[in-house]
Amino acid sequence: MGAFGRGTGRVCAVVAATSAKEMSGQLRVSLRSTPTVELRLDWLKDDTQRMLFLRLLKKFAPARTTLLATCRRREGGGKFAGDIDGELFWLMQAREAGCEWCDLEMETYRKLPEGIIREFPLPRRILLSIHDFDRTPKLPKTINVARHGLVDAVKVAAKAKTIADSVRLLKVARRSRSFVAVPMGDVGLPARILALREGSELAYAPVEEATAPGQVSLDEMLHLYRAHQLTRRTRVYGVIGDPIGHSLSPLLHNTGFATGHIDAVYLPFLVHELRDFLRAIPDFGIRGFSVTLPHKQAIMKHLKDCELLAADIGAVNTVVVRRDGSLYGCNTDYIGVLKALQKKLSIEGSRVLIFGAGGAARAAAFALARAGAFVGISARREKAAKELARAVGGEAIPRRALRTQSFDAILNATPIGMHPHEDISPLKAGELQCHVVMDLIYRPERTKLLKIAAQKRIATVSGVEMFLAQGIAQWELWTGKRAPQAAMRRSVLSALRWRP
Repeated sequence: MGAFGRGTGRVCAVVAATSAKEMSGQLRVSLRSTPTVELRLDWLKDDTQRMLFLRLLKKFAPARTTLLATCRRREGGGKFAGDIDGELFWLMQAREAGCEWCDLEMETYRKLPEGIIREFPLPRRILLSIHDFDRTPKLPKTINVARHGLVDAVKVAAKAKTIADSVRLLKVARRSRSFVAVPMGDVGLPARILALREGSELAYAPVEEATAPGQVSLDEMLHLYRAHQLTRRTRVYGVIGDPIGHSLSPLLHNTGFATGHIDAVYLPFLVHELRDFLRAIPDFGIRGFSVTLPHKQAIMKHLKDCELLAADIGAVNTVVVRRDGSLYGCNTDYIGVLKALQKKLSIEGSRVLIFGAGGAARAAAFALARAGAFVGISARREKAAKELARAVGGEAIPRRALRTQSFDAILNATPIGMHPHEDISPLKAGELQCHVVMDLIYRPERTKLLKIAAQKRIATVSGVEMFLAQGIAQWELWTGKRAPQAAMRRSVLSALRWRP
């Protein structure tokens, strides 16, 4: 393709707004980060705004930039209500305003007489785009642009329902030239970030509002994931879970990699089925991954080896992928619980209640029991509570008893109250008969439960302390280096305390 150059130029900023003024503002912002910009003319609310924007663009005339005009009709998944003649008209106007490229969707291309496309005074280079917002279709092994006629490059943007779908699209990018691969949807997000290293000519990222499912912002693409710097030598790590969009683990780990000058990237994998992810490990070149809900216990049966403590806990939050492809499991959650709670409580001899009986609860229970605490377990699933209590030599405590029994500390190990359900508390004020309340949830930093505890003048411990401790332990396990803890902590706390 050539025109997009190297470095940040391969990350295409997407400028999309309803007014010419907003579009112009986004364009100026995007050009501070990348010289390559897609102008979504179809997002402008009417022809008046389109004409006004193109006039502003012509006056602005930014040098050493690559502008790609798109006026996608509704039939092709865009917002332009006009017909093919209208689309072509605006693309021709875009050329006059300085656009070197245009995006022409397959729906339009197919309806034009064969060979006629170059008779229109469109931008000099044409990107033929194929979109499937429902699935990833069957794809050829290689896409030869010459076979598609009078176009300069081909883009395939397809919804990835499974991780395997996104892998198929990346394999086409690896074998093709003048090809743009865009895995869409939250499941396809990791592949979208890795597309450039697999041979895709571009990776798209919106300046403000997302224009397709599964997009990450321009700032995240360039600075959090550093997509333009990734190569086949880059070590890939990630976090698997369902849901996963709330996770700050990518921020934590990628800050560590950037600060420590380590050629590695950490990606969020939305995993509905474990086997779908596990089969993709070799294709992505994954060296290790974090495990969160609901996979902490299910991953155990896929491990070749496991540290003894993790085996006793029966849950894993950290996996190392060995050179032979086998999986080794560990648990750093227990480190996080102890480090966080020790700041407010002398654990040995204390009486601690854990609310919940899942993977995080198991790690907390074993950690506290081994540190010399009496551990009580209360959970919605009474059978699970009894089993966990028996495993750590503790006691299952029915919820109705929480109003009458007292504890040194109460830990919430359920996801109740996690973003975006921030107005819910797993326990009521009358059930907090204790000196310290700790919530293993870290987003938000101050959960509804912690607010209730603070109103009762009970000391609180945010889950962010556990999150940082367990994540830093993971980072050091994978890299064999000392983590830049101060930078990692600052990045997470800044993200948690920032409000739009």
